[in-house]
Amino acid sequence: MIHSHRRSFLSWLGASAAVPILAACGASPAQARSWPKGMSDAQWKTKLTKAQYTILREAGTERPYSSPLNKEKRRGTYVCAGCNNDLYSSATKFESGTGWPSFWKPLPGAIATDTDYKIGYPRTEVLCADCGGHLGHVFDDGPKPTGKRYCMNGAAIKFRAA
Repeated sequence: MIHSHRRSFLSWLGASAAVPILAACGASPAQARSWPKGMSDAQWKTKLTKAQYTILREAGTERPYSSPLNKEKRRGTYVCAGCNNDLYSSATKFESGTGWPSFWKPLPGAIATDTDYKIGYPRTEVLCADCGGHLGHVFDDGPKPTGKRYCMNGAAIKFRAA
């Protein structure tokens, strides 16, 4: 009898703990909000490559060290691969050692953020402010002066040389 009650209690406890996490894994903010350069899902699928669609519209992540943008050293601007919104100046790019293009500061008004629970704990998701595309995440372990590391998926951004 005691084991039965304990088993029921533990099952209930586990299920109630999973509900907020599973609820957070639903529609991404890119799909839930209205964005200035928003498009239908069918239009995004036509416009983007498979990798870009997976990352920008489904909040996917590319393999670390897979982006040619990791080695990009020229002066210029990094823009959203979905809508060409200017996101980061090359002057704010740094080598983070993570395998993804990293920046310490976005351009003014370029990004939006939201809380992402996809791996079970909260992270700050970075979205394009114009189309809502998922770009990556921001962490508090970057260099001065901001102390931020905007860790971006290379397939979500493009480089425009100065």
